[in-house]
This record gives sequence, C-alpha cells and structure tokens, in this order.
Amino acid sequence: MMDTEESYESYLCLDQLLSLQQPSSSGRASGQTVLSEQFFIVCHQTCELWLKQVLADLSAVMEAFSTMRPTDLEHAVALLHRAGELLRLLHEQLIVLERLPFEDFAAFRPFLGSASGAQSPQFHQLERLIGNAVRTGTLYMEFARGAERAGSTVDTIVEAGPEAGVEHRIVEGLLDLGNGYTRWKVGHVALTSRMLGDSPGTGGSAGVAYLMDHATLPFAELRLLRGKSHQRIAETHSGASTAFHAGLP
Repeated sequence: MMDTEESYESYLCLDQLLSLQQPSSSGRASGQTVLSEQFFIVCHQTCELWLKQVLADLSAVMEAFSTMRPTDLEHAVALLHRAGELLRLLHEQLIVLERLPFEDFAAFRPFLGSASGAQSPQFHQLERLIGNAVRTGTLYMEFARGAERAGSTVDTIVEAGPEAGVEHRIVEGLLDLGNGYTRWKVGHVALTSRMLGDSPGTGGSAGVAYLMDHATLPFAELRLLRGKSHQRIAETHSGASTAFHAGLP
C-alpha cells in the first residue's frame, strides 16, 4: 500500500510540464509578442506529445503485423483509427495556429535562430513509417510481410474487399491514416504560406516550396490496388447493366 496518495499535479508532473514554455523574446519584445510566442511554443510542444502517441500506436500496429493473429489485428485496427484521429487533431491545431498574429510572429521569429519544425526527429520517424508517393513506408512493408507469412498478399486482400474480414479493415485503416497525414501536411503548407509568403524557412529550407514537395499521398501501393478493384467492380456492374437492358422488350 502506498504511503501517500498520488495527486493530479504530481501524477502529470504539472510543475515541470508548465515550466517548459520559455519564450526567447521574453525581455526583448513587447508583452503581446511574448504571449504570442508562448502560444507558438505550446502548440508545437503539444504536437510533439501527440506525435509521441501516434508513433507508439503505430509501433504496436507493426507488432500485430508480426503475428497476424485476428485478435492482434482487431487491436491494430483500433490503433490505426486512433492514430488517424490524432492526425486530425494535429490538423485542427494548425487551424488554431492561424490565430497567431502575423505581426507578432514576424517580431519573434528572429529569436528562433535556425530552429525549425523540419528538424523534428519524431516527424521524420513518422515520415519513414508512413512513406510517401515515391517511397514505401515501414508500416506498409510490415503489413505486406505479415500477409505473406499468413499465406496471403495485399493484392488478394484488397481484391477480396470486406470478405477479407479484419485484414480488409486494416487496409481501410491504413488509407484513412494516409489521408489524415496528407491533410495535416497540406494544412501546414497553407499555414506557412499565410505566415511566410515566399520567404525561406528558418531551418534554411525553401519554405512553402519545400513543404509542397513533401505533401504527397502515402500508401501508393494500396491506392493503385484500390484503383484496380474499382475498375473491376465497375466493369462487372457495367456488364450486368448491359445484360439487363438487352433483356428488356
């Protein structure tokens, strides 16, 4: 039995957490600018916390792919949907960031030095997991390997559709995750364009142009297979419609 009860503040380490916002413009800019920089810091720190959870969830998803047991896969479906919802939160956080006054951002931006969101290790880890239009991510590769070990392929799973059961729901979860990821990245492009115009990024990147180049749809293999399934179903129904009308008097 514990000697003392855990309090809300101690459990969440609130003293430490709420002391981590240290605006660099403090004492060197107006109070309004310092407050805006604090808002900027809180948004980005929150983003990193949610990224931590997304990465943990996707790591557990890949563990499920290593076994391909139905119960593990059902759990993976739930985690994929949760990760997708967290990406939606990250996108909505960009909308909140639009409430950052342009003048204040321009005033405290010099104090950021070369610091840039493009330097986030967690963001790059997520990029490697999800992949993009030209590079297959680890998440998809692990799913494909798991399907092969289970005596199937991603092609047959996509072609079977709902008849593939939980594996079909995994495909749907991956596509939803990919769409959420793309919405987040496109939202980042829009926000950056609004705040910076065509100025270069703080980390030395080309700014908006750099972000545009990286805002591509992941899971290209799944999208290609989904396109083939769409065509096959459309042709089947087209043939059935032709036969039906041919039988009319």
